[in-house]
Amino acid sequence: MTRRGGIFDEGHMRIRQFVVVARDLDRAVADLIAVLGIEVGFNDPAVKEFGLRNAVMPVGDTFLEVVSPIDPQATAERYLARRGGDGGYMLILQSDRLDADRERLASMGVRTVWKADLPQIRGTHLHPRDTGGTLLSLDDATPPDSWHWAGPRWREHVRRQVVDSIVAAELQSDDPSALARRWSEILDRPAREISTGRFEIALEGTKLSFVPCADGRGEGLAGFGVRAIDRAAALEAARRRGCPVVGDRITIAGSHVDLV
Repeated sequence: MTRRGGIFDEGHMRIRQFVVVARDLDRAVADLIAVLGIEVGFNDPAVKEFGLRNAVMPVGDTFLEVVSPIDPQATAERYLARRGGDGGYMLILQSDRLDADRERLASMGVRTVWKADLPQIRGTHLHPRDTGGTLLSLDDATPPDSWHWAGPRWREHVRRQVVDSIVAAELQSDDPSALARRWSEILDRPAREISTGRFEIALEGTKLSFVPCADGRGEGLAGFGVRAIDRAAALEAARRRGCPVVGDRITIAGSHVDLV
């Protein structure tokens, strides 16, 4: 959606990838696989550029990525220290109006920390200090149902028996109203208050929620929501592996996973 004079026009933007940073990548991946019934589709050697190793798991046509620092100078290493351990690290939104997004962000003074323009995909990583504690990327894939970051054969690894897509991301802040307003400006999407102190930005088939900090870890990505196919299987697997469970919320690698 592009806003002109306060009016929002239609455009496509949705959550495509949620990234968790974990000290122990193998343990985090094993927990996500066991609980959500998914599997690794790709380990990207290119993330070594950022001092990381990773695993990317398709959840339908959306993706979970776990990254772990291998360089003590990596940004992800500092993030682990700042937030006191594993947790949500990065969010990738797919936009079909990336040129307009880039122009708008530049006019707002939002800094770009990394940019790629490949034939299959274009990506724009925004500075966390300008977005509010989260590394946000706006990406445009060609064709739209492809996803270069997940490797050439990710479709072969799609498993939908337990969950079938990422439908939400939750961001926490001591001032969720201000954070929601900031993201509304960045994404050119309206934010609305859904209950006292809680805000939401609707995207195409997905949503962003902004909530108060409740764990003392400061501003950042708190977790994500997945559409559950077999809720009971996910909850039982979580309990078996010792992952905290409260209602339909599971905590894995410092991130809330809501079964919706």
